[in-house]
Amino acid sequence: MRSPIRGLASSDGEEGSARTPLLQSTPRVEAAPACCSARYNLAVLAFFGFFVLYALRVNLSVALVDMVDSNTTLADNRTSKECAEHSAPIKVLHNQTGKRYQWDAETQGWILGSFFYGYIITQIPGGYIASKVGGKLLLGFGILGTAIFTLFTPIAADFGVGALIVLRALEGLGEGVTFPAMHAMWSSWAPPLERSKLLSISYAGAQLGTVISLPLSGIICFYMDWTYVFYLFGIVGIIWFILWIFLVSETPETHKTISRHEKEYILSSLKNQLSSQKSVPWIPMLKSLPLGAIVVAHFSYNWTFYTLLTLLPTYMKEILRFNVQENGLLSALPYFGCWLCMILSGQAADNLRAKWNYSTICVRRVFSLIGMIGPAVFLVAAGFIGCDYSLAVAFLTISTTLGGFCSSGFSINHLDIAPS
Repeated sequence: MRSPIRGLASSDGEEGSARTPLLQSTPRVEAAPACCSARYNLAVLAFFGFFVLYALRVNLSVALVDMVDSNTTLADNRTSKECAEHSAPIKVLHNQTGKRYQWDAETQGWILGSFFYGYIITQIPGGYIASKVGGKLLLGFGILGTAIFTLFTPIAADFGVGALIVLRALEGLGEGVTFPAMHAMWSSWAPPLERSKLLSISYAGAQLGTVISLPLSGIICFYMDWTYVFYLFGIVGIIWFILWIFLVSETPETHKTISRHEKEYILSSLKNQLSSQKSVPWIPMLKSLPLGAIVVAHFSYNWTFYTLLTLLPTYMKEILRFNVQENGLLSALPYFGCWLCMILSGQAADNLRAKWNYSTICVRRVFSLIGMIGPAVFLVAAGFIGCDYSLAVAFLTISTTLGGFCSSGFSINHLDIAPS
C-alpha cells in the first residue's frame, strides 16, 4: 500500500518502505536518559505554556457567572427552578464590588463562543507559519498576545458587548497557532518511541490549567472582584513568555546545553522519519483517508470537550444551583481526572509499543476508541439523572476523564503519519 501522502519520509523498517510512517518500525538506538534532559525540559516548559493557555481560555467561563446580573439570566431561564437550592450557607460574605452587566443568555453565548471564531482562523495558517519562522517564536508570541488581550478584558466589558466579543476573538487568533506550533517543535524533538509520553506531558498542562484556573477564578470572584481574574492570569502569561524565550531552543542542533549523547539519540531516531521535500502535498493530503479520520475524530471530540469547557460553570450555576465558589471547584474536577488520565495513558501507550511490541496503529485505535465511546456513554447518561447532584458531577467527571485517552490516540497521530 502506498503512503497516503506522497513526500512523507519512509524508513528502512522491517515492513519496508511501502508502508506509511504510522506502520513502520523505528530504528532502535540507545535512548538518552530522561532525567534533566533537554527534551523533557522542553516538555515541562510546554506543559506550563499550555497550563497558561487554558487558564486564559476558561477564566471567562467562571468570571462571567459573577459579571452578569443574576436577575437577567433567571428571567430567560425556564429550568433554573427545577433543581432545589442546596448550597450550604457561607459565613464569609460574597464580595459584590464588581460591576454587573445586563446580559441575557443569548448574549452570554455570543461572548463565550466568540473566542472560537478567532481560534479556528489561525489553525491551518499556524502550521504553515511554524514551518517558516519556527514553533518556538510562534507559540511564545501566540500566548503572549492572548495574555496581553486578557489584561484588557475588564476595559472591553465596560465598552460593551461588541468590544468584548472582538477582544475574545483576538485572543482566539493568538491561541489558534499554539497547537500547530507545538507539533512543529515536537517533529524535531520527539523520538518516535517517546512521542506519547512527551506530547502527553506537554498537553496535560491544558487540563491542569483548567483544574487550577476554574476554582481559583471562583475564589477570586467570591472574595475579591472578577476583574482580578483577568489581571492575575494575564501577568502569569507574560512571565511564562519570558522564561520560554530564554530557556527553549527551536531544534536539538541549536540547543546550547544539550548533551552530545542526547542530541545524537534524537537526530538518529528521526533521520529516517523526516522528509527532505519542502513543498506541502495539498492534493494527496485532501485525498488521505488517515488524515480525514484524524479530522473527523478531532471534530467529534472537540464538540463535546469545548461545549463542557465553555458551559459547565453555567450549568453548575443555573441548573445544579451551586454558588460561584463551589462552581469553580466542581467544574474543575472533571479536568483533574482528564489530566491524570493523559499522563498515565501516555506512559501506557509508549510501554505497549516499546516493551510489548504492539503496533502503533493498534495503540492509537484502542486509545481513541476508549477516549471517544467512554465519554459519550457517561455524557448521555448525565442527561437523564435529573437533579441528583452527586451523580451529575460523577458522570461528568468520568466522561471527561476517559477523554484523556485520546491524547495518546488520534490527538498525536499526525506525527505518526506525517512527521515532517
